[in-house]
Amino acid sequence: MELASIHIYPVKSCAGISLGEATLDELGLAHDRRFMVVQRDGSFVTQRDVPRMALVQTALEATTLRLELDGSTLRLPLTPAAGAPLPVTIWGEDVVARHVSGEADAWFAAALGLDVQLAYMPTSTIRPVDPTYADGAHTGFADGFPLLVVGEASLADLNARLDTAVPMDRFRPNLVVRGSAAFAEDAWKEIAVGQVALRIVKPCARCVIVTTDQRTAVRDPEPLSVLAGYRRRGNGAMFGQNAIHLGHGTLRVGDSVEQRL
Repeated sequence: MELASIHIYPVKSCAGISLGEATLDELGLAHDRRFMVVQRDGSFVTQRDVPRMALVQTALEATTLRLELDGSTLRLPLTPAAGAPLPVTIWGEDVVARHVSGEADAWFAAALGLDVQLAYMPTSTIRPVDPTYADGAHTGFADGFPLLVVGEASLADLNARLDTAVPMDRFRPNLVVRGSAAFAEDAWKEIAVGQVALRIVKPCARCVIVTTDQRTAVRDPEPLSVLAGYRRRGNGAMFGQNAIHLGHGTLRVGDSVEQRL
């Protein structure tokens, strides 16, 4: 097996970036979900309620993050200077993030038509993952865990059941594996990607975001209804596996992927 692609999402729920290589730091892949749009009460904003966020394009420059929508551009430092503390809430967790800037707030307010602020997660902020699955690990603004791993064959299996195939970006993975059997990742407990070990900790229950075309922000019922028909576990339709990294290092497209446990 090999690593087919690497993806990061610098602003939670905005468009992602495909990379040839990426480093792992304390929170996961560098620059992944370090920024998050929040309402004035600190609650987080995602495509679940605002599908237009998919249209906010992101790009890494030398020391900046470039955001674009409808001809308007915003550039932010990849590591902003420490702004004022900004209490935010993500899935019921209270986290003290940092406010980015009034300029960023105004740009996102205009882009999304909402009264919002932009928060940043410094590596000094500790947001633990659910200790039921991975005691001691922590993450940035990802829903629950620093990495999401999906096999190409799993998407092929799903697409074979759909009237119209969907691309992998519907599922917003971090790491896509080539050469495994469909849903082989369900049985993995630990894998090595190149020289870095990852622990598979929990299946990913999918939400309405997978019904959102990431290029148009238009929604339809698929693929969630079909996925729920054969991948339901409890109250969720499962696709992909959440993971934590057991060390730092650099991942590269083409790295070998080996199942250890």
